Amino acid sequence: MDLATYFEALFLGLVEGLTEFLPVSSTGHILLVGHFLGFENDGKTFEVLIQLGAILAILSIYFGRLWRIAMDLPSSAKARRFVAAILLAFLPAAVLGASLHGFIKAVLFESPALICSTLIIGGVLLAWIDRLELKPRYTDVMDYPLSLAFKIGLFQCLAMVPGVSRSGSTIAGALLMGTDKRSAAEFSFFLAMPTMTGAFVYDLYKNRDIISMDQAGIIAVGFIMAFISGVFVVKSLLDFVSRHGFMPFAIWRIVVGTLGFIGLAIWG
Repeated sequence: MDLATYFEALFLGLVEGLTEFLPVSSTGHILLVGHFLGFENDGKTFEVLIQLGAILAILSIYFGRLWRIAMDLPSSAKARRFVAAILLAFLPAAVLGASLHGFIKAVLFESPALICSTLIIGGVLLAWIDRLELKPRYTDVMDYPLSLAFKIGLFQCLAMVPGVSRSGSTIAGALLMGTDKRSAAEFSFFLAMPTMTGAFVYDLYKNRDIISMDQAGIIAVGFIMAFISGVFVVKSLLDFVSRHGFMPFAIWRIVVGTLGFIGLAIWG
C-alpha cells in the first residue's frame, strides 16, 4: 500500500466517525467517497471493519452508564427490561443481516446511484418527520416498552440498503411511534452497540481469508480516526438535536445525494 492509500484510509475513517451516529448514513458516505477516490479493497471489508473505532467511541463515553445498568440487573426490573429491549430491537437486523449479507455486499454496496437516491429520499422523509407536530409519550429510553423497541428494530432493518442510515431509520421510526427527539437519538446510540459489533464480527469472520497485512494496516488507520471523530460526535449530538432537531441532517442528505449524482454524471 502506498502513502496515498493510507491518507485515503485516514479520510474515510474521519468520514465514518463523523457520520456513524448521525442520521445521514455513514456507509453511504464512505462508499461514495471511496468510489470517487478510487479506493478499492477486497470484499468491501474496510468499510465495515473500521466501524470498530466508532463502536469503541460510544462504549468509552457510555461506559459509566452501561456499568451502572449492569450492576442494577440483579435488583432492578427496569434495568432488565431495558437490556431486553435493546436485545429485542437488535434481533431483526441480526437475522436479516446474516441472511442477506452476500447480497448486500455484492450488489447494494456496488451501486453509487442507489446510494445517492436513498440519501435524497431519506432526507426528504426526515425533513417531513422533523416538521410533524408529534406529541411524545416516551422521553426516557429506560421506559421504552418492549413492543416499541422491537418495532424500532424493524425500522433499523431498512438501513441494510446503503444510504438509508441505521441511526436515521431507528430515529425516524421511534419518533413516529411516540418518542421525543433526544431519547430517540439516545436509543439509537444504545442499539448501535450490539448492531455494529455484530456486523463487525460477522464480516470479519466471513472475510477472514482475504484480509492481508496491508489491509490490516489501512483498517487500523481508519479505525483510529473513526474512534477520534466518533467521540466528538457522540459527545455533542444529543444537545445539538435538542436545540435544532433533524432538519440540518435532512438538508445535508439531500445536498450530498444531489452532488453524488452530479459527480456520477461527470466522472462516472
